[in-house]
Amino acid sequence: MDLSVVIPTLNAREQLTNNLDALAEHAPTAEVIVVNGPSADGTSGMVQNRTDVDVLIEVSERTLNVARNAGIIEATGEAIAILHHDLTVEPTWVDAIKSGLSRATVVTGPVHQMLSAGMTTTAREQTDIGGRTVTYFNGGNVAFTAATIEDIDGFDEYLETGGARDVAHRLAATNEHVAWEPKMCVRTEYETDGGTEGRDIGWKYRSLAYRLIKNYGIRPTVVRRTLAHIGCDAIDTIEDLLADDRTLSASLSVERDAVIGAVSGLITGLQARFADRSVTRNPNGCSARADRAVTRYDWR
Repeated sequence: MDLSVVIPTLNAREQLTNNLDALAEHAPTAEVIVVNGPSADGTSGMVQNRTDVDVLIEVSERTLNVARNAGIIEATGEAIAILHHDLTVEPTWVDAIKSGLSRATVVTGPVHQMLSAGMTTTAREQTDIGGRTVTYFNGGNVAFTAATIEDIDGFDEYLETGGARDVAHRLAATNEHVAWEPKMCVRTEYETDGGTEGRDIGWKYRSLAYRLIKNYGIRPTVVRRTLAHIGCDAIDTIEDLLADDRTLSASLSVERDAVIGAVSGLITGLQARFADRSVTRNPNGCSARADRAVTRYDWR
């Protein structure tokens, strides 16, 4: 199995160096594609000075899903892995990908994070919604067969956060199975976001409403899930307010941003649902634009 590894990165030269060193040691035959940018910390020069990177793509947008798609388009392997720049692969990583893809079209595994108090490890996460069993995956540690990622047209570039969760819903719609491989493990000593693109509260709810409406339409389950998330954040906000960790104006601002984000996501989700009525529900995927690269270095 030929493996391509796509690494989106932004201003993370030190983390990316560790990432590439681990890949060179544990996945020396993999095709490595770095999608940069635009970084301002010397990342581009560092990558160009290495001999173990096959392709460097410079993009002008800071959106993670744009970078993911730019790398996917360049990949030539039978399997395509997406790896976050601050994660380093373990020795069992490649074999675990091969094992997982031998019985499924998508495979993911745990992230081990080293903290001062010890190590934390992520676990498999599933949910049932709209008659589907959705298996979520870490967007920074996942591998697809090339045919599968092509069939769903990559990631939805509208989303600034929650892109991996959106893909999980779309995979469930096409009855694609996501395998969990405990040995497909990666490690980090940094504060990792697991592949999400931001923590802005407005975008959190815009993304949530957008992907639920786009994939399932307006139904009680979707409304209930959205309101439940807003309710949980409201409780946290009240607790912070009572503990004097947040002012009343800041608390009201958080709830306002959540509601505005959810309404915006509902509207754009409906637009996306009608724009792409196929089962893949991805009007902003790889095929939506001719090219994302500003500069391309190809050493293959």
